[in-house]
Amino acid sequence: MRLKFTVNGRPQEADDVWEGESLLYVLRERLGLPGSKNACEQGECGSCTVYLDGVPACACLVAAGQAQDREVGTVEGMHEGEQLDPVQQAFIDAGAVQCGFCTPGLLVQTQDLINRRPNPSDAEIRESLAGNLCRCTGYEKIMDAVRLAAERKAQRA
Repeated sequence: MRLKFTVNGRPQEADDVWEGESLLYVLRERLGLPGSKNACEQGECGSCTVYLDGVPACACLVAAGQAQDREVGTVEGMHEGEQLDPVQQAFIDAGAVQCGFCTPGLLVQTQDLINRRPNPSDAEIRESLAGNLCRCTGYEKIMDAVRLAAERKAQRA
C-alpha cells in the first residue's frame, strides 16, 4: 500500500508498505527519521513516543496504515531551524541525557505535558512520564529537566 501522511509539517509518502509494518518502522527505515527509538516493540518503554494527531502515542504499537492522512510529529520536528526547543535544551542543561535511548520519547512526552500543564507539579511530572523508562539517569535529572523546561517556556510566553 502507499502511505500518505504528514510528518513534522511536511507531506510524506511511503510505497510498498506492508499492512503489518509499524509506524515506527516506517519513520525510521523508510523516511530516515531515527530519533524515535526501537526498544521494546511492546509499548512498554516509551522510547518510540511520537505525536499522532497531536496526541502522544507509542509508534511501535501503531500500524503504519493507521497513519494514513494523519499528522505525525517526531522528536526531529521539535526544534525550529538551528534553535533547540526549550525542552531539548533543558534536558541538555540539566544533564538528563546520558545514553540517549529514552530521550526522544521523554522529550515528546515532556513537551506534551508542558503544553497541557505549563507549571506541572512533581506528581504530574511523574504521572506523565510514567510510561517512559530510563536505565541511566535515576530520574532526578529528568525531573530537574522538566521543571527547567517548564520555567523556560513560561519565560518565553
